[in-house]
Amino acid sequence: MNTIAEHIADFLKEYPPFNNLSFHELSDIATNIRVLNLEKHSVLFQINDVLHDSFYVVANGTINLTTIADAEETILNKCHEGDIFGLRPFFAKNNYMMTAKAREESIVYAIPIAVFRPFVANNSDVLNFLLESFAVNSRHTKDTVNQGSKLISDTGYYNDQQTEMQYIQTLTYNNSPLTTDQNSIVKDVAILMTEAMVDNVVVCEKNNPIGIVTEADLASKIATGRYPITETIDKIMSSPVVTVIENVSLAEAQLLMLKHNVTHLCVTKDGTSKSVVKGIISEHDLIVAQASNPGVLIKEIKRSQLPKDLKQIRDRLSDLIQNSIQKNIPISHISNIVSEINLAIIKRAVELSILDLGSPPARFAWLSIGSQGRKEQLLLTDQDSILIFEDVTSEKYRDVKDYFLRLAKRTTSILEKVGYDYCPNGHMASNMLWCKSLTDWTKQYNSWMNTPGENSNDLSSIFFDYEIAFGEPKIEEAIEGVIFKNATNNTLFFDFLGNDALKKNSPLSFFKKFIIEEEGPHKGKFDIKTRALMPLIDSARLLILSSNIKGIKNTYLRFKQLAITDSKNAEIYLSCAEAFLTLSKFRTLEGLKNDDSGEFINIRDLTKTDREKLKNALTPMKDLEELIKSKFQLTQFS
Repeated sequence: MNTIAEHIADFLKEYPPFNNLSFHELSDIATNIRVLNLEKHSVLFQINDVLHDSFYVVANGTINLTTIADAEETILNKCHEGDIFGLRPFFAKNNYMMTAKAREESIVYAIPIAVFRPFVANNSDVLNFLLESFAVNSRHTKDTVNQGSKLISDTGYYNDQQTEMQYIQTLTYNNSPLTTDQNSIVKDVAILMTEAMVDNVVVCEKNNPIGIVTEADLASKIATGRYPITETIDKIMSSPVVTVIENVSLAEAQLLMLKHNVTHLCVTKDGTSKSVVKGIISEHDLIVAQASNPGVLIKEIKRSQLPKDLKQIRDRLSDLIQNSIQKNIPISHISNIVSEINLAIIKRAVELSILDLGSPPARFAWLSIGSQGRKEQLLLTDQDSILIFEDVTSEKYRDVKDYFLRLAKRTTSILEKVGYDYCPNGHMASNMLWCKSLTDWTKQYNSWMNTPGENSNDLSSIFFDYEIAFGEPKIEEAIEGVIFKNATNNTLFFDFLGNDALKKNSPLSFFKKFIIEEEGPHKGKFDIKTRALMPLIDSARLLILSSNIKGIKNTYLRFKQLAITDSKNAEIYLSCAEAFLTLSKFRTLEGLKNDDSGEFINIRDLTKTDREKLKNALTPMKDLEELIKSKFQLTQFS
């Protein structure tokens, strides 16, 4: 072995994933590596370049990975010694999604994928490292001092939120694949494939897959004359087939294709070759799936010019939610992503209104309140919002307020066209009550919190769950300051909120039966929103405000935080957190099934298991009620 290859092998063995390989294996790889000397600012590959046949490791210097977002170049990552980048050719067939440029004079090792692939297929640690590196933006370090071998996301999405998004991608594939038996003649099968316009056929015995023939097989085995076209199909099929279960995730499908070095996966009823064929997943399907991930939806939202463009994206979001739930992706995960997309839609609606009306005359903040403010809006529900603009001189006040009311009317109208109904209670920024200056909002919150009983008809607790969708973050911080200042030792306010949380009727009767609607259009159904979710939402808000914990608006996270802060009651809080997720899932499934808000559930339609699951989720309510009564010494019910 030559000394250069030896030197390269010595270098690589210090960094993951190469530290999982033997020195002998590394030496084999090292003899095939190309050493590239890059001058300062030279480009190795750029966005939309055709993929190379190698991936890269930085031996010396720094390589910047950049992408173009909103017409400006953004640095995604800086790769230093030992860092791997350019993994896209391993996992995808479409072009590069980022640019790699030398920040200074650098030396890079180009490792041919064909040489490295066998080591990946035989070593799951190496495979997992590369897959994670491609999909996720986390860090694996040689040690805490030396940063080496950071994992660089090659997908182009680069914060935690977007990392989560990688795992929620929907995978659509052909679920009526072409099948044939092993005695069919190649020529007949080729004609069938051409007529059906597919590039593969599954060879079956009694409906179970025993092999697959692709266009590549026809090209390499028939067109080259190795086998005559009159041969039976079993002579040229690839066997056995790599099989997967029906709701396989994109990440798993990618991993399996890579591991087995195949271009197609066969979907079967139980995921083995001993059951009925249900579909076929091709490499092309994986590329399409990557194009429909949430990161892409957000980019499309930013480019949208019309309400109908936004509506189309919101409709695709419903499919994403449905698919994610079917794949058993945790509901907290789904809520996070959906709220980011909802937020991007609201932000774009405000931007489009500003483009129409001209620049705002003062700084302002558009806050989503209620369920979107808590990042809990999975279904299309009505819109709730407030607008706060900075203080202006009294002679300007009228014109400034007038502009913001017009802005809010235009924005709420766009959102209504997208599918978010107007709030029936008028809790929207387009209502002159809820569009005003910071001073006026400060007075409003002071009045609500210091004399809660007097004007309680217009105090809705949703005003304490808010998230900035557009505008000046300092305005949101100012409102948070006002709320927490008023909350300190404010027994009157917590008495009011506590009684409000407790007055929602118990979801189960004394005999542990569901309390259902006795009259009206939903007679016989269970109101999961009012009887089960609202008490949890209200209680979490009350406890978090009284514990002076800022910045957490989500009900699930509020309970998780309370379990840390008030550890002696941790068990109650944790069971409430889990209950909230279970109930949210029930409501979401109901809403998706009936294309409504999912508020009313027909208990009779549930399976026995689901009825039990629902009942179990309601059991922590009693403990929570007792906890609130004792904490706030509540006896009377207002």
